[in-house]
Amino acid sequence: MRPASADSEALPQVVLYGRPGCHLCDDARVLLERVRAELPFALVEHDIEADDALLKAYLERIPVVALDGEELFDFFVDEAELRRRLAYTGRR
Repeated sequence: MRPASADSEALPQVVLYGRPGCHLCDDARVLLERVRAELPFALVEHDIEADDALLKAYLERIPVVALDGEELFDFFVDEAELRRRLAYTGRR
């Protein structure tokens, strides 16, 4: 997993919970990076294997994607919904 992004704190924060070797996590990362190219946000990735509590909480659900602390997706990311939520977050 990659370290946390150094993006501005003013940006919405998207967290990707996953682990190395997870093809669904890789797919989610590609989608998140594609969306981030158009709708900026800070991307933080957590390797669930590095923390027993995260492993227990997320092992059967990864990837899990949260926006500003709210879990939005598990297994697959709905790109249209993510874009809608990011656009709404940007207007707050």
